[in-house]
Amino acid sequence: MKKNISNLKLKKSKAHGYRFTVGRFLQLAVALVFLVFAARFLYIGISKTVNGQDLSKRTEQLYKRNQILKATRGTIYDRNGLAVAEDSHLYTVYAILDKSSINYKDKPEYVLNKKKTASKLAKVLPLSTSKILKYLNPKKKAFQVQFGTAGSGLSKDQKDKIDAMKLPGIKFLETPARLYPNGNFASHTVGLAQPEYDKKTGTQNLVGTMGLEAWYNNTLSGKDGYQISSVDASNYQTPNNEQNYKPAKNGNDLYLTIDSQLQNYLEDRMTDVQKTYNPVDLTAVVEDMKTGKILAASQRPTFNPQTKKDLNKSYRNILVQDSFEPGSVFKVLTLSASVNSGNYHPNQYYNSGSVTINGTTIHDWQTSGWGSIPFSQAFPRSSNTGFVHIERQMGAKTWRKYLNRFHIGKKTGVTLPGEQPGLIAFKSPIDQAVTSFGQGINVNVMQMMQAYSSLANNGQMVKPQYVDKITDSDGKTLNGYQIKKVGQPVYSPSTRKVVLDNMKRVLNKKIGTGYAYKMSGDSIAVKTGTAQIANPKGGGYLKGNSNYIFSVVGVTPADHPRYCIYLTIKQPRRMTRPAETILSSIFKPVMSRVILMSKSTENDSTTVTVPKLKGMSYSAAEKKAQSVGLSIVKIGSGKKVTNQLYKEGQKQESGGHIFVLTSGKITCPNMKGWSFDDLHQFASLADVKLSVKGNGNVQSQSIKPGAVLKSGARIKINLKE
Repeated sequence: MKKNISNLKLKKSKAHGYRFTVGRFLQLAVALVFLVFAARFLYIGISKTVNGQDLSKRTEQLYKRNQILKATRGTIYDRNGLAVAEDSHLYTVYAILDKSSINYKDKPEYVLNKKKTASKLAKVLPLSTSKILKYLNPKKKAFQVQFGTAGSGLSKDQKDKIDAMKLPGIKFLETPARLYPNGNFASHTVGLAQPEYDKKTGTQNLVGTMGLEAWYNNTLSGKDGYQISSVDASNYQTPNNEQNYKPAKNGNDLYLTIDSQLQNYLEDRMTDVQKTYNPVDLTAVVEDMKTGKILAASQRPTFNPQTKKDLNKSYRNILVQDSFEPGSVFKVLTLSASVNSGNYHPNQYYNSGSVTINGTTIHDWQTSGWGSIPFSQAFPRSSNTGFVHIERQMGAKTWRKYLNRFHIGKKTGVTLPGEQPGLIAFKSPIDQAVTSFGQGINVNVMQMMQAYSSLANNGQMVKPQYVDKITDSDGKTLNGYQIKKVGQPVYSPSTRKVVLDNMKRVLNKKIGTGYAYKMSGDSIAVKTGTAQIANPKGGGYLKGNSNYIFSVVGVTPADHPRYCIYLTIKQPRRMTRPAETILSSIFKPVMSRVILMSKSTENDSTTVTVPKLKGMSYSAAEKKAQSVGLSIVKIGSGKKVTNQLYKEGQKQESGGHIFVLTSGKITCPNMKGWSFDDLHQFASLADVKLSVKGNGNVQSQSIKPGAVLKSGARIKINLKE
C-alpha cells in the first residue's frame, strides 16, 4: 500500500515537472515572439519602411486623391459664329464581375446583385433586363464585361442617371469626342480630331489628324489641370490639409472666314454634279480677293466627319496636297505678264491652228484653227498657238521672272497640312512654250487663288486664309485677321484692265469659249481651261474626250473684281454633257449667291443671337424665340422650359430651329425634313441615340411620330439630299 502511494507521488512529481518545462518553453517562445514583433515594430517605427516601401508615402497615397481636370478643346466657328466643330464627351458603361475586386475600405467593387443591376440598367440603356443579364453571365469567366453598342456612346445625362443608382461594380470609360453638326461641310478644310491614348496620363485626348484641326491642334487643345486633395477614411475631403489645385486651361476658339450658308449651298451643288457625272475629283473655292478670305471651299470625293463615312476613300486634301497642270486658266497669268512687260501686241496677226517649236508641233484645241487672226482674239478663243507666240515675244527670261513673281512652284503657306509646291519644267524651248497655256507646269488650287488675287488689288497678291480670328475661352480676341501681302507681280494699272476686258470677251458667243457661263444682268468675267492629264504609265498624255481636267475661273464685278470662284473637274466618267455645261451648273448658282451676298449690307445679317429661354413658360419662350427670328421646337409635355441646348448669346441662323426641353413624357416627333443640326439638338436634350445614314435632310425614321421615348432609346434615321 505504501509502495503504491509512493509510486503515485512519483508520477505526480514527474507530470508536474513536465508541465513546468512546457510552461517555461511556452513563456520563452511567447517572449521571443514578443521580442521579434517589438523589434519589428521598433524597426518600422524608426525606418518607416516595409520591404523597401515607404509607409508614410503609402499612407499619404491612401488618403490622397489626384484628379486630372480635363481641358475642353476649342470650338471652331464659321465667320458668323455658328459652330462647325465642338467638343462632346461620350461614355461607355461596363460591369466588374470578379469578386476579388474590393476597394481600400474592403467594400466590394463588383456586381453584387445581377438581377437588380440588370433591372436598373434597363431603365437607361436601350436593352431589356434579360439581355443585360446575359451580358452579366458570360459563358467564360471574365473580369469585366461591356454591353455592346448599346452601352457605348452614352451621353452625360445617361451616365449621371446610372451613377445616381449607386450600383456596385458599374463603372464608366470616358471618351472625348468631337461633334461636327453639319456633316459634309468643308470636311478637308475643317478637318478631323480623334481620340488618342496618352501613355503619360493614361487618358484619351482629342488630337487633330487633318485639316485646320491638325494645323491648329496646339491652339485648340488647351492644357489639362489637376487637383490633389487629402481625404479621410470615409473619402471626405479633410479641411486642414493643404490642397494643390491647377485649373484646366481650355483651348482657344477658331473663327473661320467660311460662310456657312454659302458653304452648304456649294456642297449641295457639288454633290449633284458628283452623283450625275461621277468625276475622279472635283474642287471649288470662293474667295474674297481683296482680303484673301476663303468664303467657301470643298472637294469631291469627300467624307462625313461626324459619321466617318467615306473617310478611307478621301483622306487627301486635293486643294493643297494634289498638284496638277492647270491648262488654259493659266493664260490669265501669261497675259498679265505679257501686258505688264510691254510685249503684248493685240493688233498684230498670227497664223492659228498649229505652231512648231524645235521639231515639235503644238495645236490649237480647234486643230484647223481660225486662220490668220489678231492676238486680241488669242485669249477669248483660248488659242494655244497664240500664247506660244506671246511667250516667245516676251522671251523665256522675262516669262520665268513673272512665274517667280506669281510664286509658281512655291508653297502659299496656307494653314492646311501637306501643301505641295508643284513644279515648273523650263529647260528647253518646248518646255517654256507649253507653260504659256498651263502645261508642263504643276500647281495646287491655293496657288492659283493666290495668283488670281492680283486682279483685285492693282497687281498685289494676297495670301489665301481660312481663319478670321482666334479667341480664348472667354471670348477675348488673341489674333485678329490681317491681310498678308505676298508680292506684286503686276504693277501697271492698265494691265488689269486689259486682262479683265479679255476675260469679259470669253463670254462672247461668237469668239469666246465661256458663253455657257454668261449670266444676264450680272457683271462677271471668266476664263475656261482644258488641261491634258499626263499618262501615269509614261509616254505623253491620256487620250479620250473625258480624260482632261476641265476648269473655269470667274470674278465679279467684272471691272473692279472683289470675289473669285475657281472650279476644276477631273475626268467625269459619265460625261453626258459638255464640260462647260457641267461646271456652269455649279458656277452660275454659286456666283449668283456671291453677287447677292456682296450687295447685302452688314446690317442684313443672316444670324441671330439665341435668347435665354430656360425658366420661362413655353408660350412665353415661343414668343421670345419668334421675336428674334427663330422657330422653337418643344421636347416633352410640360409647360415650363427646363433646358435649352444652345445657350444665351450663341449665334444661330435666322429662321433656324431652337430646341427646348420641358418636363413630362417625351414623344417622338415627325423629323422629316430636319437638318443634321436639328437632330443633334433633339438627341442631346431628349437623351436618345440616333443612328444616321446618308446625307442631307431627314427622309425617314424608325420610330413612328407620337411614340413615347425611353431614355437612351435608339432611332434609325435616313437622310437624303
